[in-house]
Amino acid sequence: MSEKREDYISWDEYFMGVAYLSSMRSKDPNTQVGACIVSPKNKILSMGYNGLPIGCSDDEFPWNRVEKDPVLNKYFYTTHSELNAILNYRGGSLEGSKMYVTLFPCNECAKAIIQAGITKIVYADDKYDDTPAVVASKKMLDAAGVVYEKYEFSGRKIEIDL
Repeated sequence: MSEKREDYISWDEYFMGVAYLSSMRSKDPNTQVGACIVSPKNKILSMGYNGLPIGCSDDEFPWNRVEKDPVLNKYFYTTHSELNAILNYRGGSLEGSKMYVTLFPCNECAKAIIQAGITKIVYADDKYDDTPAVVASKKMLDAAGVVYEKYEFSGRKIEIDL
C-alpha cells in the first residue's frame, strides 16, 4: 500500500480559499469580500460576494462610497457577501453550519447569520473592529451563542493558473 500525500491543504485553508476566490467576483473598486458556508460534514453549501442584486446592472449603479448626492452611495445598492451566501442557498436549513468570510460581518449580516442558524464564523480580517457596526455585530453574535474565530494564516502560497 502506498502512502498518502502529506502536503494537501487543510479544511480551513480550502474553505477560506473558496471565500477569497469568491471575493474576486466582486466589482467593488475598494473592498472585495467573499463568504463560504459549510455544513458540519465539510460540504460547501453556498458562496457569496459583495455586489449588486441580480438584475441591477454593474454599469448603471454607483460604486462610490461618498457622494454629494447620497442616493449615489454604493451602500444603498450592494449586498454583502454573507447575506448573498445565505440568499444563494437553496437547499433548506443552514442550522449548525459554519461561515468562512474574508472580512468580519457587520451588524446587518450578523442578524442574517443568527437568523439562518449559522453557529460559527471563521473570519480573515477585522479591520473595522472598533466601528459601531462591528461592535453591535459582536454583541449580537455573543448573545446568540455564535462562535467567531480569527483565521490563522498558514503562510502557504496556493497558485492556480487559469
